[in-house]
Amino acid sequence: MRNWKALSVMTALLALMAAVSGCGGKSSSGGGDTIKLGGNLEMTGGSASYGISSKNAIELALKQINAKGGVNGKKLSLVVADNKSEATEATNAMQKLISQDRVVGVIGPNLSSAVIASTAVSGSAKTADITPMGTNPKVTVDDAGKVKPYNFRACFIDPFQGTVMARFAFDTLKVRKAAIMIDNSSDYSKGLAQFFKEEFVKAGGQVVGEEMYLQKDTDFKAALTKLKAADPDFLYVPGYYQEVGMIVKQAKELGFNVPMAGGDGWDSAKLADIALADNLNNCFFSSLYSPDDTSKLNKEFVEAYQKEYNAKPDVFAALSYDSTLLFAKAIENAKSTDPAKIADALAKIDGFTGVSGPVKFDASHNPIKSAVIIELKNGKQTFRTKVNP
Repeated sequence: MRNWKALSVMTALLALMAAVSGCGGKSSSGGGDTIKLGGNLEMTGGSASYGISSKNAIELALKQINAKGGVNGKKLSLVVADNKSEATEATNAMQKLISQDRVVGVIGPNLSSAVIASTAVSGSAKTADITPMGTNPKVTVDDAGKVKPYNFRACFIDPFQGTVMARFAFDTLKVRKAAIMIDNSSDYSKGLAQFFKEEFVKAGGQVVGEEMYLQKDTDFKAALTKLKAADPDFLYVPGYYQEVGMIVKQAKELGFNVPMAGGDGWDSAKLADIALADNLNNCFFSSLYSPDDTSKLNKEFVEAYQKEYNAKPDVFAALSYDSTLLFAKAIENAKSTDPAKIADALAKIDGFTGVSGPVKFDASHNPIKSAVIIELKNGKQTFRTKVNP
């Protein structure tokens, strides 16, 4: 996570409190014929692929909902604020969406560090936020372990994802010596690395080397050379596609040809463009979703998404689509556009099934979901296996 100063957060909170008190503490977004949802999304920056996928899927879901008459007699609309793939900007975006645009709920950000940073704003305003892909445990609970009442996620959490890949590497790939490359600016990356390491060592494996990098780094050869010298038979890189693509490419250039794997941050069509397709053979990542899932709901979603955008949906699209449907259901159940009532209705949702599977929030506002392992073959994603919690 990028460092963000307490002063900027306090300024955002003061501005938000002033705006809310000036309008009687209620959102005006439900007063007319349209209910506004916010999208705190990565439209630019190093993770722009995620935000674009999210925006596409949210707009598709709203189009379908509105075509069926909307929710409680009102249409839904989307207001997007670009968080530029950065934690500080995500805080500013959240403040704008809630205090200026008067949305009743927010979808995003996708990056864990950005979600964690912006929860102070959404929590103070008593406005629900669903992150499609923020997997770090601290997204929905604070440092003391207390649940954040207005923060939810549509994805599983890092302990499960890290454990899944550790078991896959040890049991299926028969790996015994692993090396890890960690994005030291990302809570997501550090969390996944921790849980992978714990499970891999517990299973009987050995971590023979660890190296750090930072978001927006471009030269990884020194770190890769050190890890190669440690003679691992597996490299775990729990990062985001922009840096991961360069790491994979540079590893191959150094003759570092062990199997490589990561988490859902690898899931971008741009990964193959950066890494080069051939370099991605014998690479894997854990995810919550595969467009090859054969459920009726997913087939309909994939068909509609391809028709609308001429591309297959990725996991960010699928989880953002589900997040939108969850908000629509919560608004319907609350019979209100009051953000606090919508948040309460979200926490009580039961029996909901989205394209990524069933969703029922546990006490920490986390859904219990299965994971899938995706294998990359010449740059193309192929479904390898599914792992249940």
